[in-house]
Amino acid sequence: MSRTVVVTGAARGIGRAISERLVEDGATVIAVDLSPDLDLEGSIPVQVDLTSDDGVASVVDAVGELDLVGLVNNAGITRDSRLINMTDEDFRAVLDVNLGVALRLSTALVPLMADGGAIVNIASRAYLGNFGQFNYSMSKGGVVGLTRAMALSLAPVVRVNAVAPGLIGTEMAMAIPEEVLSRMVAAIPLDRMGEPSEVADLVAYLLGPHSSYITGEVVVVGGGRSLS
Repeated sequence: MSRTVVVTGAARGIGRAISERLVEDGATVIAVDLSPDLDLEGSIPVQVDLTSDDGVASVVDAVGELDLVGLVNNAGITRDSRLINMTDEDFRAVLDVNLGVALRLSTALVPLMADGGAIVNIASRAYLGNFGQFNYSMSKGGVVGLTRAMALSLAPVVRVNAVAPGLIGTEMAMAIPEEVLSRMVAAIPLDRMGEPSEVADLVAYLLGPHSSYITGEVVVVGGGRSLS
């Protein structure tokens, strides 16, 4: 039976790259997203809103009797603003999607996961703090805390790790004004943005057997800009 991995936020960017890499590795990917752009060959598309109970239930139904070995909690949104201008709606929405969905879906899928399975939560280097991203940074800090707590709770049956990307060449990054983007790249020791495929490579490793003694860790993929 083919290994099955659920990937959320799979329609584009890092989630899409992760899904493509896992399919290349021979996994069956249950590709979950609110967007309908889930045309990845070799995947099972599930277009749902994961903030709803019905959305989570749809993913559980899609897993069914498949051999679930992994979950990648990648779904996330941004609604950036300075704290003084942030609305309660934007604050709650980012926390609900970025952190709440990861918790609810993990809780629903862990009972279906095979012994030796793995969860990878996509955090962000922003968990260290980013100007204008109070809600986003807070949500990703929560993902880091969730990762460590889940790793302790689920060991030794399921491993849980987090990947914290820095500046990655996605649609979101490309929308940053060129002058601002240039300054951001200049602050990176490796002098470039990362590629979604480079994040996907690490996720695939953390889901696989070669990382069998790694759990509760947070790995920053930031080109050397990890602490400031």
